[in-house]
Amino acid sequence: MATDIQTLEKRYFDSCRRHDVLPNPAILSGFFKADARKSQHEPCTLEIILEYLKDIDFQPLLEVCMEIGESEIEAVNIRSGSSCMLNGEYALLLMNTIDQKLRVVDLQDSSFGKDFIRDISQKGLTCEVLNLRASRLRKLNMMGEFSRIHTLNLDYSISLTSFKEDCFTCMPNLMCLSMCETRVANLWTTIAALSKLPSLVELRFQNWLCCDDAGNSSGSSERDNKTDFNQLNGCSYVGAYDDAVINPDSQTLIEDSSDDSEVDVSSYQHEYDYMELLSNLVPPLDGEIDLWNEVSFDSMLNQNEEEYSAGVLTRRIADVSLKYISCHASPICFEKHYREYMIASLPQLKFLDNLLIRKVDRERATVAYTQYFEYLPYGRKHKESVVSILQNREIKASHSRGPTPKQRLSSSSGMSQYFYTRSLCAAKVGSSAWPFLHTLSVSGIDIGDESKSFRPRQFEYHTSISSLMVFGTLDGEIVVVNHENENIVSYIPSFGAMNSVLGLCWLKNYPSKLIAGSDNGSLKLYDIRHLPPTVRGMHYGAGSVTFDEFDQLTSVHVNSTDELFLASGYSKNIALYDINSGRRLQVFTDMHKEHINVVKFSNHSPSIFATSSFDQDVKLWDLRQKPIQPCYTASSSKGNVMVCFSPDDHYLLVSAVDNEVRQLLAVDGRVHLNFEIAATGSTQNYTRSYYLNGRDYIVSGSCDEHVVRICCAQTGRRLRDISLEGKGSGASMFVQSLRGDPFRDFNMSILAAYTRPSSKSEIVKVNLLASTDHGNKECSRGQQSRPSKSMGG
Repeated sequence: MATDIQTLEKRYFDSCRRHDVLPNPAILSGFFKADARKSQHEPCTLEIILEYLKDIDFQPLLEVCMEIGESEIEAVNIRSGSSCMLNGEYALLLMNTIDQKLRVVDLQDSSFGKDFIRDISQKGLTCEVLNLRASRLRKLNMMGEFSRIHTLNLDYSISLTSFKEDCFTCMPNLMCLSMCETRVANLWTTIAALSKLPSLVELRFQNWLCCDDAGNSSGSSERDNKTDFNQLNGCSYVGAYDDAVINPDSQTLIEDSSDDSEVDVSSYQHEYDYMELLSNLVPPLDGEIDLWNEVSFDSMLNQNEEEYSAGVLTRRIADVSLKYISCHASPICFEKHYREYMIASLPQLKFLDNLLIRKVDRERATVAYTQYFEYLPYGRKHKESVVSILQNREIKASHSRGPTPKQRLSSSSGMSQYFYTRSLCAAKVGSSAWPFLHTLSVSGIDIGDESKSFRPRQFEYHTSISSLMVFGTLDGEIVVVNHENENIVSYIPSFGAMNSVLGLCWLKNYPSKLIAGSDNGSLKLYDIRHLPPTVRGMHYGAGSVTFDEFDQLTSVHVNSTDELFLASGYSKNIALYDINSGRRLQVFTDMHKEHINVVKFSNHSPSIFATSSFDQDVKLWDLRQKPIQPCYTASSSKGNVMVCFSPDDHYLLVSAVDNEVRQLLAVDGRVHLNFEIAATGSTQNYTRSYYLNGRDYIVSGSCDEHVVRICCAQTGRRLRDISLEGKGSGASMFVQSLRGDPFRDFNMSILAAYTRPSSKSEIVKVNLLASTDHGNKECSRGQQSRPSKSMGG
């Protein structure tokens, strides 16, 4: 026979007497209210408010909780508060003791700290509803046992930026997830994590509120005097669950002071225009709309494949003109085509951001997904296993009979020498949304008797030796490094005044030589073969040739025959130099109306070059025609940060301020492709883009954002975004420069810097063919002034 509430209460008194503790009024009140619910034939639920407990109250309460499993109490709700004095270990022990009757755990604005939340994440809970609003986790890693949970609230977790790959595999019954006003931004990793939730039907990264003409706002109807846990900000979330009560008065956003907090969020949301959010809705919401005027709510349910049987579809939608506004949006909501991407990727979802997903929404999402996103590289429609690709290669290589004419035609058109390599790459790229990021670790290496830490400002892969990379520093040093084993091959110190190295270019036909230029105008040719004696296995210095200075230099580039190079800078002029003689041949003046940030020779013609300027023009020139008039001029809507030729010289890739990235036909400057990357509205968001895998893809990053975007260079569809996350620095990272690895498909390097001046910049190597979470190396911190973001390529 189940123990009644009065007996439990008596045993609580007896336990208090044994431990010489006065009974806690809050616990007694909980028993009284549970008994009152029972007498009124309501669910017999015991409320335990941790905020009213002290450590001395723990032992008597624990002894009673051990008997709850055999009592007539049907469920226990545990709630915390910002001023809770109970030890976090005691609170966790209470929850585990209650076990299967634990219903709601409300830890919003909890004072237990990040270690307590981390323990819950790792060990799990048996509750059905878990509220972790304003938690201090930076990366979500829910690896414990959460098999009973159906509702999880992570709203206002302003440090939360991303997920571990398997963070939701322990929640097979999770139906409702809310993450409003977090810092989650990456569509690909988010979907990869959420796809592990087979029961998920309601998801929210923002509140879309329906406002009538009187100014009242609501997301759903009231539910017979039962408070929904989603009534957080004076609005309701359509997925309502009984007794999932969250204090609606708790609106405070806790400023995260934990070690693993990455960013200060005080200035993030205002960067975005809410019209971008409106454009993510289907159909578009321009002010007033009649969203439901053609179909009743019941018929909408029928348009979905099955009735939503959890009892959450209880709201009534009147056939009236509606206005919608978004509140507490996470950064992911501002991603272009966010809603379509989420709907297409999560077919079991019924509601997104408080809005019902209709059949027509799914159809439009499928079309948009196909148009704007690339599921797999190289136009593949289905994932292939690496084993099957290797087996096919062996079978086709061992054919004894000659192919038919039709097979020969198919082979000649589709089976290039790179077919199997690209097939393997496609299989690997599609396997994980978390590519492997690794910081190039060459700091702290002894040079002579000192330990040296570098502050990279520019870098370039070698053009013919796959293991070599050179980078220049803010202090005027040049470092040649084997980026595969992270050993320094040659170190060239700064001579005279310390100046940033902004221009670097390897010679193609003389692999030991490179041109380097600094912002003070210094220009030198170095030959790393002509070396003085080594210092502890490294070469300290190099033979060099000095050229006439080019004031305020930002860029240098060598032509295809290694005879000439060009220099540009903070002027309207460029200078032409002869490498063999070491002389400056000519200065071409007034080539643009504003300064020329980058100049690039073509990869195959020694006389063709392009210039990009902040006057919004890109111009193509030919030295054979004396560059007085350009071959053509192509204009952007904003100042151009850089330009580069595709490896085969068919295209020009032009990057203008604030994510305006276009691909032009090199022959005449016509626009071949506009990549339509969303703008942030910042006039200081300098964007740089380069080619990846030959001319297959482009990689693009900007100095006001911590994301690198990978897009198909033929269709413009986005393959993946890569997020750069700080490692406990307290400051976000931004993209200062980036390059695709010329020898390895789907490999690149990113020069990333922190917004905090005391943090050092670092070169991050990215391998899209390998999975992350293999122990990224963390660079030691150095001292730096924040580098200029507008100079050079």
